Amino acid sequence: MTTATTRANRTPPARPDAATAAARSSPPGAPSSLPSLTGMRWVAALLVFGLHVNNFGYFGGDAGQIVFWGFGAGASGVSFFFVLSGFVLTWSARPRDSALAFWRRRIARIYPVHLVTLAVALVMAYTLAHQARPTPKQALANVLLLHSWWQPWWQTLNPVSWSLACEAFFYAAFPLLILLLRRLGARGATALGGVSVVAVLVLAWADAHHWMSHSVYSLPSARLPEFVLGTVTARLVLLGRWRGPGLEASLALAIIGYFLIPQVTPGYSATVCTLAGFALLIPAAAVADLHGLPSLWRHRRLVRLGELSFAFYMIHLLVLRAGTNLLGTKPRYGVLGGLTVTAVAFTVSLALSWLLYEAVEHPARRLLLRSRRARGSSAPSRDSLPSSRDAPAAARD
Repeated sequence: MTTATTRANRTPPARPDAATAAARSSPPGAPSSLPSLTGMRWVAALLVFGLHVNNFGYFGGDAGQIVFWGFGAGASGVSFFFVLSGFVLTWSARPRDSALAFWRRRIARIYPVHLVTLAVALVMAYTLAHQARPTPKQALANVLLLHSWWQPWWQTLNPVSWSLACEAFFYAAFPLLILLLRRLGARGATALGGVSVVAVLVLAWADAHHWMSHSVYSLPSARLPEFVLGTVTARLVLLGRWRGPGLEASLALAIIGYFLIPQVTPGYSATVCTLAGFALLIPAAAVADLHGLPSLWRHRRLVRLGELSFAFYMIHLLVLRAGTNLLGTKPRYGVLGGLTVTAVAFTVSLALSWLLYEAVEHPARRLLLRSRRARGSSAPSRDSLPSSRDAPAAARD
């Protein structure tokens, strides 16, 4: 359990610029590609899928209770994505990168799939029964990823896109945040992480006691501390100063936190239960990859599923919603019936996620990142083509 920590501590701390350059110069498939983080992305997406299966009431009776026990806290997968996003963006940050170049890569990363699934949601809203039709303002807010700033809109059209609105805010803040992080040593970064944890605790208390007029669960500024904590852990790993527990102990803490969620007030308070486990698990997996330590998360098939996780996350709820036209609302089947409809919904979602990745996400990103090269010089630039650090899915958050 302590092997990862021990080996990481024996590695001489490298200067931040040298560590970043060494990581970026590694070819695809090198340990610095952090495949374990890609595998973890799939598990987080699967937790969210399980939550929605529970919410759509596919299982009744004792089977329904088991599904609730296993996936009732599945929304924590979104919190994992927020922490992971901070880690990955800091890990893959380019020296002397401009804010415009960074934002351009982020748009290429999320917007193609977002716009396609948004179009699917619009078609469903106007063609299927029992689907809410958005107002023009709601639709525009969804397109611009602003809908999470106003609670009555955060679940409109494709509901899971509320987390993209949070990510868009994180991306807007990241160029300033990375400037700050690069000026901080290990102690300063640790202090910033401590401030982030305190902010989550204060916000959880305020939300649980209804101190604010609206829930802060979907408010992008309230989710920023999770992202910042991810950036801090990445900074410490880059500095060679990470001293967290190994992969097994971190996973155990994350699992314990996950099953503590039903004991707290629903909503933002759940973040408190899993924050420590996620903030330890992600850098522990990164250290395991960097030092070639055992990690079940980097299994080839799991990594491949992790590459599809964003598309899967964005399409699966639309599949479940479409299914209500055939299955009705909360059908509450027995074990066999529930497993059958869940397997069908999962298979359709996974097939569509593969289609989205191969036909939309991957080619659109390459096209958008190549376009600048076509307008400029014939020599490839680091901003015009995905680098080796961008190629692995772990760096495509």
